[in-house]
Amino acid sequence: MFSILIPTWNNLALLQLCVRSIRENSRYDHQIIVHVNDGSDGTLAWVQEQGLCHTRSPENIGICLAVNEAAMHATQDYILYLNDDMYCCPGWDTALVNKLQQLDSDLFMLSGTMIEPRDTHNPCVIVHDYGDDPANFAEAQLLADLPAYRKADWCGSTWPPTLVSKRWWFKVGGYSSEFSPGMSSDNDFSMKLWHAGCRVFLGVGDSLVYHFQCKSTGKVKKNNGGKQFLHKWGIRQSVFDHYFLRRGLPAQGLNLEEPEDTREFRWQLMRSRLKRALS
Repeated sequence: MFSILIPTWNNLALLQLCVRSIRENSRYDHQIIVHVNDGSDGTLAWVQEQGLCHTRSPENIGICLAVNEAAMHATQDYILYLNDDMYCCPGWDTALVNKLQQLDSDLFMLSGTMIEPRDTHNPCVIVHDYGDDPANFAEAQLLADLPAYRKADWCGSTWPPTLVSKRWWFKVGGYSSEFSPGMSSDNDFSMKLWHAGCRVFLGVGDSLVYHFQCKSTGKVKKNNGGKQFLHKWGIRQSVFDHYFLRRGLPAQGLNLEEPEDTREFRWQLMRSRLKRALS
């Protein structure tokens, strides 16, 4: 059903848990494609032993190049980008497929809903601590608690797990390499889809994944993604998230409307232009 892209960088225990969750908790058969950055911790040998489709770079090349490399091997009509520090809960793919069947176009971006152990004041996630590492992961308790979790669909799909059609992934050029190693690359990809005419950026409330939170980004020297986004698109990320994607608001239907031309919106656009000119 999906070609699942998983970039990984010496996170073998997390990757093993992620792949196991796909195999055990999915209703449909999915193609799994792993991009192995480095892999000197045994990741490469394990991926080969498992017979997983994979690509590899001898050192970390970041998210953008990794997912683009993996996407070249996608055989399914839909591409799903998943981080290696995510555990797919039972029913995660059924919920996405059910939402797909309601769409009348292949131009969309859907996201699953993350359960995270720490509160980062993100209105799109469910906060509950089931551990921050495979060694202390309370998997049985998470599975027991799942039926109690109810979250409405939300606006502003951007970050993994994200599902798009393979056709549109390649039409907009995948992830932009200038954002390597990856800060703000998700937002940039969403903006490329917006400019292509996409107005379906929907978080699916009953497609649940547990997210161990930032197990790779903490190891890498970050690019200044916010500044790059501003200079590329002429607006700040926060303006795009708030006025275009309506990040975190309850979804009212499938399609987003154009930003309302209010005085505040025009002021935020002007502030963006000024910040861009002065930076």
